[in-house]
Amino acid sequence: MARKPQLSEASAGFGGLFSAVAPADEAPPPGHLGHRARMRSRLLTAGPDSLLDHEMLEMLLFQALPRRDTKPIARALLTRFGSFANAIAAPARELQEVEGMGEAGAAALKTVHGAALRLMRAEIRHQPVLDNWDKLIGYLNAALARDPIEQFRLLFLDSKNRLIADEAQARGTVNHTPVYPREVVKRALELQATALILVHNHPSGDPTPSRADIAMTREVKAAAAVLGIAVHDHLIVGNGRHLSFRREGLL
Repeated sequence: MARKPQLSEASAGFGGLFSAVAPADEAPPPGHLGHRARMRSRLLTAGPDSLLDHEMLEMLLFQALPRRDTKPIARALLTRFGSFANAIAAPARELQEVEGMGEAGAAALKTVHGAALRLMRAEIRHQPVLDNWDKLIGYLNAALARDPIEQFRLLFLDSKNRLIADEAQARGTVNHTPVYPREVVKRALELQATALILVHNHPSGDPTPSRADIAMTREVKAAAAVLGIAVHDHLIVGNGRHLSFRREGLL
């Protein structure tokens, strides 16, 4: 009886993505393994734009779920979340609710989401933020627009308005986040920041500020001004929309 060819441990561990080419007289790999090889080849020869949303999700899940057919999982993700971007930005808990995902699949998508945010943040770090406004808005939309929970972030700037740090200060409920001006100013002093941009999201998608948003902004601005720290703006991020307090005359 002819012996079956053995995959190396490394090849098996990565779902056959990096397995050696089979001998000419050997049958092609069955089912989803052959599908993976064809998609990998297309990605490397034609680039990522050649893949549809569900195919991109499949490629990501190959590594995390080497023994699963990831096509139905990818389609289930798109059915639930609507797009590739929404899927990778979804909370890990919700990703794990999709059949077949588990912790490994959710971790794979959250890793890609984190990598995308780091790339976008690198585009604005150590540059004058006020001169790269479109890139800043793009980054904030990617980071916050799809978050189902309201969160408050601070962008700390140096004397040349370059980004020193971007930090989440608080997470709240679907429509409220507690903000303490004293803590905001304290952190600015620790980082030796000379200016701030306040940012928070509205999970409803409507970036219109509430009375509480306006009052809180004025309190932070007053507390920061005592120590010579400027508040350049307060940005509210909705779903694909944003509002600038400065442009609206609210600051």
